[in-house]
Amino acid sequence: MNLFLDYKTEKCIINRLRRAGCVFAEDEARLLISEARSPEDLKKMVEMRAYGLPLEYVVGATEFCGLRIEVDRGVFVPRQRTEFLVRQAEALSHSSDIVVDLCCGSGAVGAALAAALGRILLYSVDIDPVAVRCAGRNVNDYGGHVFEGDLYKALPPSLKGHVNILVANVPYVPTEAIKLLPQEARLHEPKVALDGGEDGLDIQRRVAEEAPLWLAPGGHLLVETSEMQAPQTLEIFTTVGLTTTVARDDELDATIVIGTNSGFSKYTESPYHK
Repeated sequence: MNLFLDYKTEKCIINRLRRAGCVFAEDEARLLISEARSPEDLKKMVEMRAYGLPLEYVVGATEFCGLRIEVDRGVFVPRQRTEFLVRQAEALSHSSDIVVDLCCGSGAVGAALAAALGRILLYSVDIDPVAVRCAGRNVNDYGGHVFEGDLYKALPPSLKGHVNILVANVPYVPTEAIKLLPQEARLHEPKVALDGGEDGLDIQRRVAEEAPLWLAPGGHLLVETSEMQAPQTLEIFTTVGLTTTVARDDELDATIVIGTNSGFSKYTESPYHK
């Protein structure tokens, strides 16, 4: 519903947001006006935003890869830079691929891939039940399945050795660096979606460790990381037997490490491993 407000009222909203420190006050005001269902609803939304609640939580959604993605309070907000992860995965994917989205949060990455590729078999996983419920709504239109649990433990065992694309936008902020994050993330987003352990790479290690067991021959693992962490992430991938490359988009400040299952991994070294 679009509310029709006079110039003076709109200007008051912009000034309220600007005083609260909103850098893009004009854009945010227009969005809030377009999303509000009534003048009372608009007033409530403006005050929530002015008191520091992330805009995506106020509106209940964000735009990602041209899609409207629902975002509930307490769910990690998809970042624009993560669109680069989607583009890299899309370039390696085909229709009817089995795609797994680990640490899916709102389900944005999987939904964007499904929208771009058409028919894929999508399995999304998150450990947070709030995120799982939110992701379910976002991937439902694409026939996606969402599972609650700890990484691979949540997936159907029948997927082992058959996953074509494994995307994992896992938490990669070092524990001590969380206090340096912008206030909106630090105060409102779940720590489990941010904290990557002492060096930020704990979850990446766990994802890479089992990836060769789940990937089909020629399948790909893609993770978002920081430019500074990329050499370590590359080493983690290489250690488990993945053929690894790094993709970078300076404009988005996005770094993606891509590992390909070439058929060799530490799990194939022993003749006793099955």
